[in-house]
Amino acid sequence: MNMFTYTKGILAASLLTLTMACSDSDNPSPHLPESEKYVLITMSENSLEKPGYATAFNALPSGNISNATDSSLQGMGFGGWRPEGNRMFKMFSTSSNSLGIEELVIDANGRIQTGKFLAAANKPNGSGNFAIVDETHGFYWDGDRPLAVQTFDPSSLSRTGEIDLSEVVNERGSDEAGITFRSIGQKFLAVKEGKLYANITYANSEGPQQGFFDDFYSDVYLAVIDIESGAYEKTIRIENTGSIAYVNDNKMYDFDSNGDLYLITQGVSAVGGQSKISRIKAGETEIDGQWSLEMDEINPHGGKFVGLFVKDGKIITLIPNAPLTGGPNGNINFSDVWVYHIIDPSTNELTKIQGVPPVTNPGAAYCAIEVDGKVLLRVNTQDGKTNGYYELQGDQARPLFHVTAGGSVSGLYKVNADF
Repeated sequence: MNMFTYTKGILAASLLTLTMACSDSDNPSPHLPESEKYVLITMSENSLEKPGYATAFNALPSGNISNATDSSLQGMGFGGWRPEGNRMFKMFSTSSNSLGIEELVIDANGRIQTGKFLAAANKPNGSGNFAIVDETHGFYWDGDRPLAVQTFDPSSLSRTGEIDLSEVVNERGSDEAGITFRSIGQKFLAVKEGKLYANITYANSEGPQQGFFDDFYSDVYLAVIDIESGAYEKTIRIENTGSIAYVNDNKMYDFDSNGDLYLITQGVSAVGGQSKISRIKAGETEIDGQWSLEMDEINPHGGKFVGLFVKDGKIITLIPNAPLTGGPNGNINFSDVWVYHIIDPSTNELTKIQGVPPVTNPGAAYCAIEVDGKVLLRVNTQDGKTNGYYELQGDQARPLFHVTAGGSVSGLYKVNADF
């Protein structure tokens, strides 16, 4: 198996961490240095191929606001993003919606521009899926090299090499005629305690959606790779679940405050079935065999998980209040069938969050985020009359701000532009 060597570089400035100090939501936001900005993105007409918007605000938004102003950046691929440290990345080009890794750059005056773009093959889906280790080391998947994980330098958005994992992928099913496509890292790449976790796909169909909800095996397989040496260590599995995720900017995994990794598998079809949340505990490299959260067990309507946020031993996620249906007239994406809940993984007890209506599917957006120590829920309804973020306190949520123009909310992040 081929190893790789990281290309070393020096980042022009240190990454800055988000302000985590809690504040009373009844008090106004403290005065911020001019370089600190809150960046909001919205998606127009529920389409990555329609122009969305990114706008920088000097304070955490409140009340009614517009996200389509003279100073907003307009472009495609604004369904979500994957900010890291003090930088904002997304998996789609703002100018062309092409697949890859793009950085959005903001200056101290609040002007947002597109930065560098690391192109990946434009097919299949998942090309450009990435995970960042630190300011100069990261990994991504390129559809042109499906059996390898690419390495890159996030500071320059440049490819630095690859890890050839063809032997690992072909250890299983090499003689199975029913397997039509194989890949590694296409839908899941996560960095945890010096290890890279990459999903192995074994698909049994053809066509543009190959690799999604067409799994040959009923188990999900994850390769574990040592980051420092680039050496493959082992393959672990999540049993009896089907596809790990539908890949987009919403990573569909999160780390708890103690370092436990929680990850979603969406099940056997686009509308779910055997969808679950699994866990790799801090200090471990195996799937926790003593715990899982299965949608079919906690919800009489079945369905699937579409996002999660984890903090201090509590999971925030969405549970459908009706059977999911797909297709152009289905309810899965743009109907108000998704209900916010808090789940205690020690008991798997569900608590419905009060004060927030059922919402549409967050899709590529994170369902919940943390900004300035506040846990915020993305809230968008089908009629557009509710479209913004709610602040969660305990099991109660209340509106923080409402977006009147620019499309459906899909991301909010705080950065320091002066770095």
